[in-house]
Amino acid sequence: MILKQKEPAVTDSDSGKLARIFRVLSADTRVRLIDLLKCRSLCVNALARVLKITPAAVSQHLRVLRDAGIVAADKQGYFVHYRVNEATLADWNAAVRCLLETDEGSERG
Repeated sequence: MILKQKEPAVTDSDSGKLARIFRVLSADTRVRLIDLLKCRSLCVNALARVLKITPAAVSQHLRVLRDAGIVAADKQGYFVHYRVNEATLADWNAAVRCLLETDEGSERG
């Protein structure tokens, strides 16, 4: 019996994208921010209160998230409210699933 070697699901270009996703998610505060912002948009001060960190720390994490495209800013009066970019979240979800999927389900038949 000859075993056919499986082709990798992740291409060279995908690996760079995945590395960037995991780099952004490597800080637990950023993971918590994304989780909070999936539920509703919030301003920096509200996020700082919930996370029990300084507004300056929240702003630094939000900058990383904005640069990655996972968070968007909306000006509402005097305040800027942040929300998750749903399209980017779906794209990241698909990319990570592609990497982490196994063939166990299809082999069980």
